[in-house]
Amino acid sequence: MKKYTRLSATFDFNHPAVQEFVKKHTENSKNQTKQAVSLYYAVRDEIRYDPYALDLTVKGLCASTTLINGRGWCVAKAILLAACCRYLEIPARLGFADIRNHLSTQRLREQMKTDVFYWHGYTLIFLQGKWVKATPAFNIELCNKFNLRGLDFDGTSDSVYHPFDLSGNRHMEYLNDRGGFDDVPIDEIIATFRKEYIVDDTLEKADFEKDVDRETAG
Repeated sequence: MKKYTRLSATFDFNHPAVQEFVKKHTENSKNQTKQAVSLYYAVRDEIRYDPYALDLTVKGLCASTTLINGRGWCVAKAILLAACCRYLEIPARLGFADIRNHLSTQRLREQMKTDVFYWHGYTLIFLQGKWVKATPAFNIELCNKFNLRGLDFDGTSDSVYHPFDLSGNRHMEYLNDRGGFDDVPIDEIIATFRKEYIVDDTLEKADFEKDVDRETAG
């Protein structure tokens, strides 16, 4: 389990901002499950989900960068949650899956040319003798705008996307499970993105929240 508590360039929990964030959200508990749950909600809701924050460099993916920026895409937020857990010596790693997302914005769909999100990232946390999945990507405000049920996490069962929204419309489909990794497979992600949709490893910058507000108004 030691490799799942190690410091790395992306899991930079030695950064003061990460340590302060962890202490702020776990100071009243010594129980690892309660600590992980508290950190999950902090990462989910205090860090805004923003697919245009995609940055496939080590610096762009490291936990401290996401925390300082206050926003990140699914992989960046999963890294931050894992780094926070590792700081508390709670074993954590990254999980990846390919998913079909029925509720992205028009601008994002036009850029990606598909509704399949390759290398969707979530966090795997070892609690009470087993690995559990935690998906902190969508902050609760975004879920409310898209009429989605916010993903809860209790530290004992998997927290993964619901297949339908609150109106019964398709939301997420898991297409391919890529398994768990002790660090970010950056080169593999870049290779897939170049093959499938993003030639220069990035997206044309836009204001995701404004796009969401415009498309969900009324």
